[in-house]
Amino acid sequence: MIVMKKITPFLWFNNNAEEAIDFYTAVFKDVKVKDIVRVGGGPAVKGQVLTASIELFGQEFVMLNGGPQFQFNEAVSFVVNCSNQEEVDYYWERLSDGGSLSRCGWLKDRFGLSWQVVPTILPKMLQDNDPARSQRVMQAMMQMDKIHIPTLEKAFAGE
Repeated sequence: MIVMKKITPFLWFNNNAEEAIDFYTAVFKDVKVKDIVRVGGGPAVKGQVLTASIELFGQEFVMLNGGPQFQFNEAVSFVVNCSNQEEVDYYWERLSDGGSLSRCGWLKDRFGLSWQVVPTILPKMLQDNDPARSQRVMQAMMQMDKIHIPTLEKAFAGE
């Protein structure tokens, strides 16, 4: 029995969904390719991926080879919650390969999809009861591209 979630992100690719599947299965450690529907004929190339469903850390994503009509932008992004600097470094380097870097942990991958690579300690620091500590952390983060946990910890401590 297939159990469907109420909401599933549906991503429109410019005829490179199969390349995206290969990329994301190489980047993420907990990934499953669930379903691939290939074109049987018509105006598209026979055998080309029409849609594909992958699961990243339990979250399903459907990919469509829709063509160049629509592009990804920063209005929608996906957060990768990282438990330590090693994970931040890993996902920052892998997801940005062929893409572009931005500020405060944001990047675009090679397909133009926006990601936020965030250490799980950051929201805790930003929500601290001491407004001076949380403000120092915010100021430190605003100076960063890739988030650097030791720098955040120093700002939090007032060093």
